[in-house]
Amino acid sequence: MNIKELKEKIARGAFDSKFKELYGNDIAAQRQRYLEAADGFIRNFGEAGDVFLLSVPGRSEVGGNHTDHNNGRVLACAVNLDIIAVVSPTGTNTIRIKSKGFELDVVDIREKSPVKSEKVSSSALIRGVAVRLEELGYKIGGFDAYTMSDVLKGSGLSSSAAFEVMTASIISLLFNGGNINPLVMAQAGQYAECNYFGKPCGLMDQTACAVGGFISIDFKDTQKPIIEKLDFNFSETGYAMCIVDTGGNHADLSDDYAAIRSEMTSVAKFLGHNNLRECDEDKFYANLTDIRTKLGDRAALRAIHFFNDNARVLDEAAALKSGNFREFLRLVNESGRSSFMYLQNIYSIKNPRSQGLSLALSLSEKLLKGCGAWRVHGGGFAGTIQAFVPLEKLDEFSAAMENVFGKGACHKLMIRPKGAYFFE
Repeated sequence: MNIKELKEKIARGAFDSKFKELYGNDIAAQRQRYLEAADGFIRNFGEAGDVFLLSVPGRSEVGGNHTDHNNGRVLACAVNLDIIAVVSPTGTNTIRIKSKGFELDVVDIREKSPVKSEKVSSSALIRGVAVRLEELGYKIGGFDAYTMSDVLKGSGLSSSAAFEVMTASIISLLFNGGNINPLVMAQAGQYAECNYFGKPCGLMDQTACAVGGFISIDFKDTQKPIIEKLDFNFSETGYAMCIVDTGGNHADLSDDYAAIRSEMTSVAKFLGHNNLRECDEDKFYANLTDIRTKLGDRAALRAIHFFNDNARVLDEAAALKSGNFREFLRLVNESGRSSFMYLQNIYSIKNPRSQGLSLALSLSEKLLKGCGAWRVHGGGFAGTIQAFVPLEKLDEFSAAMENVFGKGACHKLMIRPKGAYFFE
């Protein structure tokens, strides 16, 4: 269909049932949003040619905090905040993506090597995804795309992973019949981020964005992770999942993040392995005196967190599959306490005066104790917490958080059942 036909379908409600599935009852707002994206495409690329419509969600980590980089297990979900794109193939070797609020990215895909000037830019992600998919035997080509995103940047919802999966999804739809496996798209995104963008990352974020719903991922074999989509209807629980943005600056936290991985790995090396997943927990405790002497107490505590949270993911998944949401909430709180006490990623020791996450967790406990759950969200040290809030307490919880952290700090999210998606 052409762009005018697309706008007509959106306006008359042809996609309303899909909007309800992806976003809940926010149908009118989504119609307007998608029409805005279509108009953005026209402004930047004109009205000629066939166009297609795609959506890729952000994601939220639910269980397994800092376990993936040591080949552990995680629990994650897609959320109703997403990137949407109006796209059209051009028959060229150039990919052009205009994202609302950003400069136009122009990438000549005949150049396969990383471009130094593109490092830490969206152009690097586009090039890396395209190159990797071609290396894997898929067809690639040029296209124009206009994108809009409401995935909160810096919130731990993985806006970069959603962008990577969006690029892969466009290539899948336009040039490969929509048949590229979601895991392959996720792996292409990870490859682009590590090798072209210049930021080492695991595979959890991209996988959750690509697959959708509640999923557990086992990274014992990082090349062939085991992904299980959990059949669980969160909308029937009577709870909302909230992300609270406590502010704080991530700019000076690289050393804090790196130390978690390096300290966990140092314990694994001490025990004769490459990562903690390969280690025997009993052997760890048998050698605990030597470990704390040679590597320090924090490294030992972070290894304890890994062993416990890695196993806890199985229990969380089992609770969801059996419909025991109360047990799931108990385990979320248990994981949150482990992150605070053992993993120690709630505030940076470089700036102990700034403890927004600690404060948000304390307020959550006061408001939700006995009826909800709360934990650090994502990498930690600054940024966001996650809370599962009874609907009858949602207004009180949101008001209390925004009173301390500012208007708009509390975001109510829906678990989205679908990952990368294109509208037919």
